[in-house]
Amino acid sequence: MNTRNFIKRAVQRALFYLAIIGPGLITASADNDAPGIATYSMAGSTYGYTFLWMILVVTVGEVVVQEMAARMGVTTGKGLADLIRERFGVKTTAFAMFCLLLANFGTTVAQFAGIAVGMELLGISRYVAVPVAALLVWLLVTRGSYSRVEKFLLVLCLASLSYVISAFVVHPPWDTVLRALVTPSFYFDTDYVLTLLAMVGTTITPWGVAYLQASVVDKGVTPQEYRYVRWDVVTGVVVGNLISVFIVITTAATLFAHGVHVETAEQAALALAPLAGPQAKYLFNMGLIGASLLAASVLPLATTYAVCEAFGWERGMNHRPREAPIFYGLYTGLIVLSAAVVVLPGVPLFSLMWLSQTLNAILLPVLLVLMLQLANDPQLMGAYRNSRVTNALARGLTALIALITLALFTAPLW
Repeated sequence: MNTRNFIKRAVQRALFYLAIIGPGLITASADNDAPGIATYSMAGSTYGYTFLWMILVVTVGEVVVQEMAARMGVTTGKGLADLIRERFGVKTTAFAMFCLLLANFGTTVAQFAGIAVGMELLGISRYVAVPVAALLVWLLVTRGSYSRVEKFLLVLCLASLSYVISAFVVHPPWDTVLRALVTPSFYFDTDYVLTLLAMVGTTITPWGVAYLQASVVDKGVTPQEYRYVRWDVVTGVVVGNLISVFIVITTAATLFAHGVHVETAEQAALALAPLAGPQAKYLFNMGLIGASLLAASVLPLATTYAVCEAFGWERGMNHRPREAPIFYGLYTGLIVLSAAVVVLPGVPLFSLMWLSQTLNAILLPVLLVLMLQLANDPQLMGAYRNSRVTNALARGLTALIALITLALFTAPLW
């Protein structure tokens, strides 16, 4: 009887945990979208294993930031935009939402750039692929059929796991890899600093923070259940960034070792050649297009929800367009403008993807400063406000990003 009760309780806990998890794992896994793959491929092919230490630093930073956002959602039952408006007023909210909108617009552009890159590798012109993809994304979300396609797109995203296998196939110098993981390095070079910022911006994203907190609120998680959410956040971050580590290792061992600096999708796909041979291009495309379509569907929607929430405008797909004109107008505008940028003649698509992540990192401290004040408010958070360790790590991350940004603008002087 005791054994049966034990098994029953274990099954109940497992089912409960499966019901709670999701936001943290999905948010962290989304870091390996099109701009994420582009950023880590360019870092590994250009600088070898040099940036591995930074991934460890960013992993700690992402755990701190995402945990803080999830905890605020659980404790207050409100999204980040809603809390910013209540605590700081309209002017600060308008500035924060402008930064969020600008960063998220850049990342949405990067997703359509990923679609264009993937389709051009298959011989389909971006001038055909991008408008069709934009229309498809819009119809999937606004007509309520997106959930049917989401699982298929998530399966395509699993193609990023091929980097893990490929890293062992190419036999990199593991002693060099381990040394690079624990040995920080920095150079006053504009390209190096841009890459450093892009790695921060593609991992700790403004949209990811807002999306995670909103997802936790939507699930209705109580403070008593928060330990499961915290485990979800930590697990998601570690898994997502572990794949990022293997992208750098694979590209460093295959491309950097042979003097190939990634500037195009064709070059990035070569990193998977030892694993997939002539089919490397298709394996690379599968992950790139799947991740791009998934993020291009979710990201504009998450942005629109946050902005409308901040200013109290009607929002949600359960409203008709005439009932929520700003919501539908902003969502449609983000998709149309993002697609329009990508089809401009002469736009360097692969560079566009990782440069958008640099913008993410530069604007991120604005959001972090506001989050720190909210998470330390005793009236708002009560016993769940930030610990000293969390504050120290979050402030350290904010200062680090600010210093790297300063180095970006002063690098030419050096």
